[in-house]
Amino acid sequence: MQVNIIGTGNVAWHLAKRFETLPSVRLKQVCGRSPVALTPFVDLARKTASIEDLKPADVTIIAVSDDVIASVSEQIPFSNQLVVHTSGSIPMEMLSIKNRKGVFYPAQSFSMEDKVDFKNVPLCLEFEDKADKKLLSELALNLSENIHILNSAQRQQLHIAAVFANNFTNYCYTMAKEICDEHRIPFSLLHPLMEKTVAKAMAHSPQLMQTGPARRGDHNVIEQHIAKLTSQNQVDLYKAISTSLLKHYGKEL
Repeated sequence: MQVNIIGTGNVAWHLAKRFETLPSVRLKQVCGRSPVALTPFVDLARKTASIEDLKPADVTIIAVSDDVIASVSEQIPFSNQLVVHTSGSIPMEMLSIKNRKGVFYPAQSFSMEDKVDFKNVPLCLEFEDKADKKLLSELALNLSENIHILNSAQRQQLHIAAVFANNFTNYCYTMAKEICDEHRIPFSLLHPLMEKTVAKAMAHSPQLMQTGPARRGDHNVIEQHIAKLTSQNQVDLYKAISTSLLKHYGKEL
């Protein structure tokens, strides 16, 4: 199967790296705006090029920022081929009508320096033409054993849930590290707790696993914590989450 990738960011990089190792997939071209950004892909693809020089492949994957997916799909110089994007939040309908549409969304957080085990990454597929289901599924199964067919509305809701589960959670870790650093406490002291919290949330209902002063309705401890925080950002976040927890579990501030 021949595959093109448009984009040079984190998702494009990890897909290209994985495709390079698959005997049943040939990475035909990687396209990007900057020759410098394309440099790391030279050894992964048969050719790197600008989008106006892109040639058809079995699947062309657009892996760019959400706000330019539509315009990039319009710039593709061929028609009646399968073109997919990798976004969790952009509807499939945003792709240009001149090509067959689809979505190839890996529900995972990607950083350039991290290693990704695609076998466990959920791949969420959507397609306009049912004949493309077989093609996209075949490509996905080369990467992962965790394949799901979701429509655009479901995928957008999954992406929102992922923001809560990943982005917001990581920001809370950032606040926790700031507090530890400020008071010369090793952040590593929290690592076992963080690991235990994730393990419990995965093994049981997160709602049933909730603990802490807001879950107990312990207003005295909440006020003590707020008084000891030195950053307004930390105060605002602590208050917002505590208020939400108190309401969720039937107690009021």
